[in-house]
Amino acid sequence: MQEVILMWIGVMSLWAFSAMGYDKRQSKKKEKRIPEKNLWLLACIGGGIGAYLGMQIFRHKTRHTSFRVGFLMLALAYGALILYLLGIGAYDINRINVTYGESVLC
Repeated sequence: MQEVILMWIGVMSLWAFSAMGYDKRQSKKKEKRIPEKNLWLLACIGGGIGAYLGMQIFRHKTRHTSFRVGFLMLALAYGALILYLLGIGAYDINRINVTYGESVLC
């Protein structure tokens, strides 16, 4: 089940990232756009990481506070879920030592 959830988040993130890039391109060409509610839907149903990365990389919707804050919160939530599903908790992260630029588990 964990693999299915991780794959879902990955696929939805790629879709949301692509949608942000496509919408930015359409915006520049002044052509038909993706409605904001659809971008939010993609972000909410698993694509929060891709939506946030797409917003930053394509510099799209960065003036909208709701997008900046909302997509960041969704990205953090999905990132935490991924770490949880992979079995990496706060305790494990605290045990990581950084030596000469390499991460080594104690």
